[in-house]
Amino acid sequence: MSLPAALQVLRRELEDAAAHLGRPHDLRFKPMFGGLMAYLDEKPCAWLTSGGVALKLAPAEQPALLRIEGTARLVAKPGAAPSRHYIVLPAALSHDTVQLAGWLARSAAGAVRTSR
Repeated sequence: MSLPAALQVLRRELEDAAAHLGRPHDLRFKPMFGGLMAYLDEKPCAWLTSGGVALKLAPAEQPALLRIEGTARLVAKPGAAPSRHYIVLPAALSHDTVQLAGWLARSAAGAVRTSR
């Protein structure tokens, strides 16, 4: 399966963020619903779609991210309710390796807390 160019770019951005955290080998991807689901430490952390990177965050982390201009709750398909967990990042944030790494770390920390 050939990955669309836009998804290849998003995947590289997330890989760069994981490498910045010193965790490149903890990140993996699986095709899902026309995009890619990203897993960090075997827990879902992001969904990459043609609309961008949507990070999975614990409820306590979401308000801070949603204050950043250009973020929005993921709407998986037209008419669907906004996601309670996934927030779409603006391109400027997903292109910024250091910022993206910080949010990826928050996503991973939230996955640990919510999985118990």
